[in-house]
Amino acid sequence: MFTGIIEEIGTIRAIEQADDAWTMVIAADIVLGGAKLGDSIAVNGTCLTVTELVDDTFKVGMAPETMRRTNLGDLVVGSPVNLERSMPANGRFDGHMVQGHVDTTGTIRALRPEGDSLWVTVAAPPAIMRYVVQKGYIAVDGTSLTVVDVLDDAFTFMLVAYTQQHIIIPKKSAGERVNLEADIYAKYVEKFIAEDSA
Repeated sequence: MFTGIIEEIGTIRAIEQADDAWTMVIAADIVLGGAKLGDSIAVNGTCLTVTELVDDTFKVGMAPETMRRTNLGDLVVGSPVNLERSMPANGRFDGHMVQGHVDTTGTIRALRPEGDSLWVTVAAPPAIMRYVVQKGYIAVDGTSLTVVDVLDDAFTFMLVAYTQQHIIIPKKSAGERVNLEADIYAKYVEKFIAEDSA
């Protein structure tokens, strides 16, 4: 489990594909502290398993389902990525409960400065929008964010200056994809209501 509080921005060093298997090598610093093989690290909000540790890099593998659901296939060597280690049982809970199980991708529709903050509008499919509520949580590229406006096919959030400096979203442009994970509690509530009414 993760909190959606990004620890650092890493850099893709290598990407390899063999048949339906993909691997990535990512350069990092903070998330390598105490890292060992088999650990979980969220890469753009996608929970991936560390399979190799060499100097200042770690390697992860991606299954076909991961590539279908996420924006990891858009990455190239040199791409920046949001990184977060899984939260220890005695860790401080600063964001919200992020599983690292990306639901789908959305598309950045607009980025608009206001003072030193940044408004971001993300278009999302109906399967995600049903769980998006004003002032609710959503993970965008693994970042825990508070929804400001809910539109028919999109939502907005605002990034303060500090957050802009520590995540990759401000580095993106309109039209680029972002990973989306809806609040797990909304999904459970929907399931319970559906079962009760059946």
